[in-house]
Amino acid sequence: MLEREKDINDLKNKIEELQKLALEKKTDFGEEISILEAKLEKMKADLIRNLSPMDKLALSRLVERPTTLDYIEKIFDGFIELHGDRNFADDPSIVGGIARLGDLPVTVIGQQKGRDIKENVKRNFGMPKPEGFRKALRLMKQAEKFQRPVICFVDTPGADPGAGAEERGQGEAIARNLMDMINLRVPVISIVIGEGGSGGALALSVADEIWMLEHSVYAILSPEGFASILWKDAKRAQEAAQKMKITAQDLLALGLIDKIIPESPGGAHHDPDKMAASIRDCLLQVPFKSMITQGEELTGRRYEKYRQIGSYLESDNNIQ
Repeated sequence: MLEREKDINDLKNKIEELQKLALEKKTDFGEEISILEAKLEKMKADLIRNLSPMDKLALSRLVERPTTLDYIEKIFDGFIELHGDRNFADDPSIVGGIARLGDLPVTVIGQQKGRDIKENVKRNFGMPKPEGFRKALRLMKQAEKFQRPVICFVDTPGADPGAGAEERGQGEAIARNLMDMINLRVPVISIVIGEGGSGGALALSVADEIWMLEHSVYAILSPEGFASILWKDAKRAQEAAQKMKITAQDLLALGLIDKIIPESPGGAHHDPDKMAASIRDCLLQVPFKSMITQGEELTGRRYEKYRQIGSYLESDNNIQ
């Protein structure tokens, strides 16, 4: 997939060079440019149409892909970041705070990856520790107190698996988020913007609606991990990705998510402003103000939503 994307970028550069040359030489290259532009559009369409689950996983992991902070800056006004879990430390792999969506105060929380090695080390490659999940839950409880909707951006390969995280209660922190989020008396929207992996993603995904960007993924673990566990062979990750149903399209068909937000041809990183505008438009259509007044009805619907996932048929003779 990345090789095909490189071909597209090379063709775009060639078109730009011809356009620049036409201005400098005052020569008409209109016909040549039109042919190349038609070829470019066909390549883009073919790229999107032929993406495999592993291609989408590669797209979701691109360092150029917009991060939580990129979207916060472009979608919301007056963002104020809040820090710390009031227990152990501040976890930079989860960012959160208060902002405005139009004229509506909201709480925004999301996993944050880095752009380079230095920032990725600081952000722990987007893998939250227990204090990150506790910070997120603290901000959700604060949102509930002040009747603010909660908007979560999910972008993580998974929770931090280190010994320190386990010693400080990683499993308990994730489980508490799942338990308490189901009972939040304010609306919650979770948006998978990149890689939604394992419990790290689940801890921000108990929501009234889960949305995914077109080329994001959402899974119990990485295809590499799946293949290593099931077949003892990480090289079968491509096969694992097919079987796991990790794409937005598969998950929508299974009823596990509620909406797919289209991306620009080639991925969200090709036009971050347009992608942010699309997410903002979707958020502005959510009736947050009326949902805030629904209280127990809101939490009841959320509970039933998750009770319906993984439905089965049972009879006296067999279980399917």
